[in-house]
Amino acid sequence: MASVASKNMWLRRQQCPCGDWKCYVTYEGDAEETSIVSQIVKTESLQSQDMVAPYVGMVFKTDDDAFEYYGNFARKNGFSIRKERSRLSPQLGIYKRDFVCYRSGFAPARKKLSGEHHRDRKSVRCGCDAKMYLSKEVIDGVSQWFVVQFSNVHNHELLEDDQVRLLPAYRKINEADQERILLLSKAGFPIHRIVKVLELEKGIQGGQLPFLERDVRNFVQNRKKVVQENDALLNEKRENDTMELLEACKATKEADQDFVYDFTVDQNDKVENIAWSYGVAVNSYALFGDVVYFDTTYRSITYDMLFGAWFGIDNNGQPIFFGCVLLQDETLRSFAWAIQTLIRFMKGRCPQTILSDLDPRLRDAITSELPSTKHVTSIWNILPKVSSWFSLQLGSQYADFKSEFDALYRLESTEDFELRWNQMVSIFGLGSDKHITLLYSLRTSWVLSYVRVHFLARMATTAYSKSVDAFLKGIFGVQSCLRGFFEQVGIAANLQNERHQEIQCQYMDMKTCLPIEEHSRQILTPFAFNALQQELIVSMQYAASEMANGSYLVRHFRKIDGESLVIWIPEDEQIHCS
Repeated sequence: MASVASKNMWLRRQQCPCGDWKCYVTYEGDAEETSIVSQIVKTESLQSQDMVAPYVGMVFKTDDDAFEYYGNFARKNGFSIRKERSRLSPQLGIYKRDFVCYRSGFAPARKKLSGEHHRDRKSVRCGCDAKMYLSKEVIDGVSQWFVVQFSNVHNHELLEDDQVRLLPAYRKINEADQERILLLSKAGFPIHRIVKVLELEKGIQGGQLPFLERDVRNFVQNRKKVVQENDALLNEKRENDTMELLEACKATKEADQDFVYDFTVDQNDKVENIAWSYGVAVNSYALFGDVVYFDTTYRSITYDMLFGAWFGIDNNGQPIFFGCVLLQDETLRSFAWAIQTLIRFMKGRCPQTILSDLDPRLRDAITSELPSTKHVTSIWNILPKVSSWFSLQLGSQYADFKSEFDALYRLESTEDFELRWNQMVSIFGLGSDKHITLLYSLRTSWVLSYVRVHFLARMATTAYSKSVDAFLKGIFGVQSCLRGFFEQVGIAANLQNERHQEIQCQYMDMKTCLPIEEHSRQILTPFAFNALQQELIVSMQYAASEMANGSYLVRHFRKIDGESLVIWIPEDEQIHCS
């Protein structure tokens, strides 16, 4: 149990029926009751089998190899085996191993105390004498295991292939099925329904899973016991490690007065949430804090805490770290505290734009705490959900749907978006789909035609997303306690700051020979210059016609329709586009 509690694992948050990320698993099988048929059956000729029957003198490198070989032989021949006895010597360690048929020996008689009632369960053991005994010898310093006795005579019926797979030794629930079972169980599915879901997902008939319904029930019950036993260990570890993290923040503050941190405690005076940032990050925010991305991708399954990180973008197009927070839960209250703390760290300055995922509680917290800030959901936070929401539902139509969805996202006109969105919903029969309803209700925060009027600093791009992801993977790639994690965040933030301070010595080519291009080359970084230069090149594809009132009609040279009205107010240094 302690080994489970000592692991520090960070997982990406994923949408699931239960909204939980914890997954510690164990397995303990159950004996399969079979009727005893008292008869002697000798194994038929093995010439048709793929493997040779064990024989006296057969050699194995290890006793585990021998057990695996005998187990495979047993399965092919309608029975299973178990480890019976072993003998130990000071010189050789374990030097003898006895492997026997699963029906070897007899079950000991159970004594019933007066007043107690026990279920009268028949034992499968019937004194079967099938066995394989091994002895270890050391030859020239190399240990080898020899078969010294083998019998394949059974006093019970051997099972057919469709029966032998149901013996306890072969009824294994693999890791992927364990995770799926836990997920469905936490979502409230009864055991019989879980089994049905697994059969449907695997496309097999009822009763063809490699385990029984009782195995699923035992697994879920044992898992609950493990969780209860681990909770005490985990709670103690969480409290100790959280206090160490708080002490690390205090020590850093004493050594660096520009370092800032804050925390909350619950009703039991235990640390609940904690946030911190660095002096260099605060200074960077003063320069580049117009747009902030709040990443909540990762969650610790050991500490049951959500990790949130604030990022910006510098004038070299690189992500810049502003600070981070560990939250005990994902409630509106916790998210609101996180946002309040960021603004307090950054001396009261609110960003123009903030980007985040689709979490409704985070969205409500941003609306409440940053009423004058535009909230945008980047397309790279939406596309993975689009796939999980619609790929299975639409089947072969999903590729066409995805193509139309991508085209809708890039439309320049909100009117065109509204028209084509309704057409898409009708074509694919999604009028009553809750996810389509959600996406449409949030369209002003993710569709380009709605968000292009807001300053995004090129942060809603795939390239920026990959850079942030690389930074976070560098932090979570090291398994450590919270204090070690705190130190790793500091190292990553310092490395990022050093890269930001590196002088860019990159020659920038002229492409248009316009005076504005020449001037911008002298004052902008290569990243900013390339962004402006690209806009200058694209602008040459448009024609502008001056109107009588001083406004302009702008039209792409290949498009007859789709002209835009541009109004220039020189005294206010403002330009507005329809």
